[in-house]
Amino acid sequence: MTSPGIPGTPGTAAHASPPEAEALAAFPRQFARTRRFSLGTVRNVTLSPDGERALFLRTRSGSDPSGGLWIRDAGAERALADPATLEHAAPGAESPTTEEASRRERERDLSTGITGYAADDAAELAVFALGGTPWAVRTRRGEPFRLPAAGPVTDPRPSPDGRLIAYVTGGAVHVMAADGTGDRRVAGPAAGEEATVAFGLTDHVSAESLGRGRGYWWAPDSSALLVARVDNAQVRRRYLGDPSDPELPPRVQYYPRAGTANADVSLHLVRLDGTRTEVDWDRQAFEYVVAAGWDVHGPLVTVQSRDQCTLLTLGVDEQSGATRVLARQHDEHWVELLPGAYCRTASGALVLPYEDGDTRRLRVGEQVVTPPGLQVSQVLGTDGETVLFAAGEDPLETHVWSWSPDDGRVRVSEGAGLHSAVLRGGTVVLESVTPDGPRVTLLREGVAAGSISSLTEEPLIRPQPEMLTLGQRRLRSALFLPGWYEHRDPDAPPLPVLVAPYGGPGMRLVVRARIWPALVAQWFAEHGYAVLVTDGRGTPGRGPSWEKAIRGDQFTPVLEDQVDALHTAAATRPFLDLDRVGIQGWSFGGALATAAVLRRPDVFHAAVAGAPAIDPRLYDTHWKERFLGHPDRHPEHYDRCTLSKEAHLLRRPLLLVHGTADDNVAFAHTLRMSAALLAAGREHSVLPLPGQSHIVSDPSTAERLLRTQLLFLDKALRS
Repeated sequence: MTSPGIPGTPGTAAHASPPEAEALAAFPRQFARTRRFSLGTVRNVTLSPDGERALFLRTRSGSDPSGGLWIRDAGAERALADPATLEHAAPGAESPTTEEASRRERERDLSTGITGYAADDAAELAVFALGGTPWAVRTRRGEPFRLPAAGPVTDPRPSPDGRLIAYVTGGAVHVMAADGTGDRRVAGPAAGEEATVAFGLTDHVSAESLGRGRGYWWAPDSSALLVARVDNAQVRRRYLGDPSDPELPPRVQYYPRAGTANADVSLHLVRLDGTRTEVDWDRQAFEYVVAAGWDVHGPLVTVQSRDQCTLLTLGVDEQSGATRVLARQHDEHWVELLPGAYCRTASGALVLPYEDGDTRRLRVGEQVVTPPGLQVSQVLGTDGETVLFAAGEDPLETHVWSWSPDDGRVRVSEGAGLHSAVLRGGTVVLESVTPDGPRVTLLREGVAAGSISSLTEEPLIRPQPEMLTLGQRRLRSALFLPGWYEHRDPDAPPLPVLVAPYGGPGMRLVVRARIWPALVAQWFAEHGYAVLVTDGRGTPGRGPSWEKAIRGDQFTPVLEDQVDALHTAAATRPFLDLDRVGIQGWSFGGALATAAVLRRPDVFHAAVAGAPAIDPRLYDTHWKERFLGHPDRHPEHYDRCTLSKEAHLLRRPLLLVHGTADDNVAFAHTLRMSAALLAAGREHSVLPLPGQSHIVSDPSTAERLLRTQLLFLDKALRS
């Protein structure tokens, strides 16, 4: 780790080369054109059973948004399906269905074309949807072929044996033969339920806050399916319109805000003749379906209580639907969900998280397989008795590890970065985001065996942060300075400071990897700012007590950490001008920026708040109740975090930015904040982004947004 008190150590801004003026001016357009440098990356890798063939998604280049399905076989890469060659047979292929558009938004996917696919167990047949039309391709030979369907298709998936294909249309699950014949509906809403009931899909909370994006799972012998039934009858409705186009009818969204009814989610064992058996558990006590699946040992379901303090993993009898408790987890604050966990090895050993002291460890069967201090962040999969998982000893990095009864715990990845992987048949596909950019490496029995090409563009700006550890809480921070700035020169003019956190649960920004926020931070730095990014309490990677320190109050400890990091950094860096400090952020970071200028105007002199979650009562049940409890039982927690109640405190320039079609943090948050500020007589600025959701997908808007924020900060801090 770089010493916070020694400027000029490796990886610090002292070694940065300033970009040319042309490159600096062109960066916002490149940033927008490349969709935050996400285009051209390798995604959704699937391996064949022998590990010799790999399917994956990738766009044609780092600036072409259209994704295609590819295969790496015998050391060569070739396209299996390219939307450009299919468009003549699939009118409107670039216009996703409502369900597909929602999936992309939940997954923060900014590409178009083929954005998802599924393969059979042998990786011989792959299926995907374009504009609601299902397609299939034999991965060893042949061209993609279009399949008939009963209506616009969502989430087509082949059976494990490759003989059948299931899909969802009109809220019903259909199954047909792999050649498109014999289509039949096997599960769907009853007469009169069509408006609120859907089978095979997921609800908003499950997709956005639980991370469960699927609504059905095949039995391993291809004889039946485990299907979710979602009933939104009691869920509050939102009407998402576009104020810039008043003739466009609003879209209805079922959105359970904190304290209100969730979707009623049940699971059903559905046989191919259409008969079904409901899975039996106490759905009133455990209303969240966290994870589900079906392996050779039977269906497996994990459910969580409304207060999120208890989690059950259940084995399901595939004939009767009866359940038995295989594991129970409890925590006085909340049980943190571990992505990818709640699965089994080939022998049936459960793979579960285990919180021990201040470490999130991993348990396989009855054995805890990770040591204290190694924070497990995700289970990446199982292959036989081998478990692949992501974990880190240092919150600045995430590495891939494997564990098996024979070999014990082995670290798979090397070098700084954020690493993830897929394992099958003795092959590991290692996906890494390093300080130099993305890289995909193939390992065969632990030995390098090739790579998959990343087609991302090389950024016009190269971030060179100084990694800091600050204060008594050892806050992890990154300081970005202009490449042209000589901070050792005592005559160098001091720099205004831009604090640029996210600061909330589920995301780290201070990492040894070239992620897009670091590129944006360096761009602001090159315009004459010292940009400070800090991951404080509530962010992942530092253990359960660090994450749960925000229980009941999401702003006070987080804002305190931002102030402490700023003052500690400035104590040894006199070139940081504490009389000119701005703060900017998006989503939770936007709310934090708003709180900063309201509560600490002595520290922060201007703020840009993007898509800020101003009123926690407007956000969804699972996410907000996790941190603040139920609003009926803990109204004081919600009052404490409702920033519009503090509008009268504003004394500093504030720019509120929000997409008018945001289906995650509703535009109403910004409108209510603006109304409260207006009522209090406080000057502020509002920048609406017409037609944009929580992720700004329009390239022109994304480009101009960077420049607009810079102009606002320059006026507030440098005029």
